[in-house]
Order: sequence, then C-alpha cells, then structure tokens
Amino acid sequence: MRNKTVIGLNLEHFLKALIAIVIGFISLLLPFTSKEAGRKNMVSTAASVLSAEHAPVISFFLYLAVVLTVVSLLVGIASYIWTSVKIVRCWMYVQICATFFWTMLLFAAKVILDESGVESNFLLKNAGVGFWLGLIAAYVSLVFIMKVAEVNVGYIILTILGVIWMFPILWILLTALRAEQGYYVGYFFPKHLTLKNFYDLFHNTAVPFGKWWLNTMIVAVCGCVLNTLIVLGTAFVLSRTRFSGRKPFMNILMIIGMFPGFMSMVALYNILKGLGMNQSIGALIVVGAAGAAMGYHITKGFFDTIPKAIDEAAIIDGASRLQIFTRITIPLSKSIIVYQVLGTFLGAWSDYIFPRLLFGDRQSSYTVAVGLFWMTDFRRIDSYYTQFAAGAVVIAVPIVILFIWLQRFYVEGLSGSVKG
Repeated sequence: MRNKTVIGLNLEHFLKALIAIVIGFISLLLPFTSKEAGRKNMVSTAASVLSAEHAPVISFFLYLAVVLTVVSLLVGIASYIWTSVKIVRCWMYVQICATFFWTMLLFAAKVILDESGVESNFLLKNAGVGFWLGLIAAYVSLVFIMKVAEVNVGYIILTILGVIWMFPILWILLTALRAEQGYYVGYFFPKHLTLKNFYDLFHNTAVPFGKWWLNTMIVAVCGCVLNTLIVLGTAFVLSRTRFSGRKPFMNILMIIGMFPGFMSMVALYNILKGLGMNQSIGALIVVGAAGAAMGYHITKGFFDTIPKAIDEAAIIDGASRLQIFTRITIPLSKSIIVYQVLGTFLGAWSDYIFPRLLFGDRQSSYTVAVGLFWMTDFRRIDSYYTQFAAGAVVIAVPIVILFIWLQRFYVEGLSGSVKG
C-alpha cells in the first residue's frame, strides 16, 4: 500500500485498519460464553441461538454482529485489491453497522443467551475474551477506516460519542415499553414489550399524570408569553434608549443575576404563603415573570446589531418608541424571539426545585417534574417505575418536536446576539 496513491484516501492507515479487522474476525473464533457454558465461540453461539426454540427477537443483534464482521473483512480485502474511494467508503459504512451491533451486544447478550437456553444467568463479567476483543477491534478498526477515508477527526469522535449518548435515550424508551414491572431487572432489552404503561399512566387514579401535564402546560405557556414580553421590552429600552442611571441599572441586574435563584427560595415561599398564593400554579407564573428582566442580555445583544439609523428614520417620519418597537424591531428580531420563547418554555417545562418547595404535598398542583419524581420515591418506585419511564417519554416528545422545528431560528438568535 505504500507505493499506491489514491486521491481522497490516506493509505498510511490502511494496513492498521485491515489488521484490526482481521483481529475482529479472529475474535469470532475465540471463547464468547462463560466457562459454565462450555466456552463457545461467537459463531457456534450464534448457531445455538438460531436453532433454539425460544430465541428472543433481539437475537438478530448477535447474528448481524457476526455477519457484518465477516462482510467487513471481505470488503477490506476487496479494497486492498481494488483500492478506490467508493469501496473504502462502503467498507466504512459496513464497519459502522458492525460496530453498532457489537455495542448493542453489551446490553442484549444476557437476554439472548438466557432466553435461548444457551446459558443461564449470564453476566458480562463472565463473557469470554472473544467478546471483549471483538468489541475493541470493532471500534479500533472503525477509527482507522475513517482515517483512511480522510474523514475529519471531529466526525470520528462525534460518531463514538453519538453511540454512547444514544443509550440513555434508548434505555428510557425500552423501560417505558417493558412489560416486566420493577425497578431493577438485570437486563437492558425487555423480554416482552407492551404499551400498557402508557395507558396506566393516564388511567391510574392514584397518579393524575394528565392533571400534572396540564398544570405544566399552563405554567409553561403563560410564563413563556409573560417572560418573553418582559425580556423584549427590557432589552429594547436598554439597547435603543439612553437615560440617567442606565449603566448602573444594567450592572445591578447583572450582579443580582450572578447569584443562584435557589438562594431566595425560602424567602419567596414565605412571601407567597403570606399572600395566600402558596401551593398554586399561579405563584410559579408570577415568580417567573418577576425575575424575567434579568435575562435581557442576549436579547439586548441582538437588538444592538440592528442599525439605529432605522429608528432615527422612523422618528423623523413621526413614529413613537412603541411603534418602532412593535412595527420595526419585533419584525426584524424573529430569530431572537424564537430563541427566547424556546428557552423560557423549556425552563418552565423542566423546572423542579422551586415547584417542589412550593407545592408541598398538594398533589393536584404538581407539575410533571415534581410528579415524576414523586413516582420514584423508594416506597413507590417498584410499582410505578415503568410508568415513570413512560411519563418521561411523553413529556420529551413535544419538546423534541418543538426544538427540531425551531432549531434554525434558535441558532440564528444565538449567532446574531454576538455580532459586532
């Protein structure tokens, strides 16, 4: 390979990638199961699972890990003989898939081996050298193949991190679909899937999740509207006007904003209790709106990028400050408004500390964050854990949809706020 030169490929790492792939193939022939199960290699284990009467559905993780490792070796040999960008790219995609299924075996091996009867009470600490060698070789070969394909190092790191970050999301989703009740079950993939947890979440009289969701939506929407209007107004005044005490006022807001909000929670609770507003969702809206002005910095930074000549021209035409704000500044600030709306909504939607202090034991006023934490109390966690996971999925869906929909404006708002 040293004498070859192919535009678009870095062949210095080709031999390393091929050696790693060969090691991964050899790992298929080394012990995969524990000593009690006869130290079977991965190929014979896959054959045993395939012939079992009650092999679980997720057994395809094992099959594909074996098949794709072999395919990756064959494609690697082909790319050695007929070196081209297309073949190396194909090799990289095959290895990405192989690495994914090797990784999934970390979580699926116990269910596959236990359910198929190949081994009972399988634990990863008892896995043979073939499994660990194959897993390491899969990642090492993927890194070298991506280097051969001249993929940016950042993409290599992001690919590995993306696989790691995926597992908490996959875990909570699988737990929400798990038919087996209880907090700890000892395996990652459920033996049986069901939607009953979602049904019970909304039909369990002891857990008024629908009420909690409605409370959270009211607080988030109302707080979002009020906070956004207050922040926009504050940022406009501090950005487009000059008055006595402006800078000291901005410095005071900045200094107060440096102190964590929970420092004043006890005082706020006593004030609200004296006003008779404790244990009500209205108190959350009022408290959020009262401190909203301190979050003006990013919005003001965006308003500073709008040329002041536009305001001056409007004043010459007889426009008032309010008309400039509503008819000129706001239409030109769609991205920062979306950023502010999204950030405020997410903050209210996921807030836990102050609502937990405020509501106490009044369950009917709980928000979803407080309610879901209530379900994980040690006295209830075994009974409600799968419903808790279902609730986590339910509250995440609208946030994910909203964020994906508004993501472009969100990024524009952040980038626009630091111009100049």
